Amino acid sequence: MKKSSSKIKEDIARLQEQLKATEAREAERIGKLALKAGLGEIEIDDAKLVEAFKDLAKRFRGGGSETRKSPPAQNPAGTSSGANSEA
Repeated sequence: MKKSSSKIKEDIARLQEQLKATEAREAERIGKLALKAGLGEIEIDDAKLVEAFKDLAKRFRGGGSETRKSPPAQNPAGTSSGANSEA
């Protein structure tokens, strides 16, 4: 069953409101963390701060939404990372 255009428009409007509310919560969270880290006291151009945030985002992307990507596991000396090759 196809949706009517009016139903699709209602869905879009509802989703836009959800997006707006979610972005507001995210902005408040990031803002609070930035203030906690002392960024509110730094005199810096907004463009430079945006670039620093982009660099930070690149650093943490791909490792989950709340945790930093962990470094690759290091093997103790003399061990292999593959399956046990000794039979």
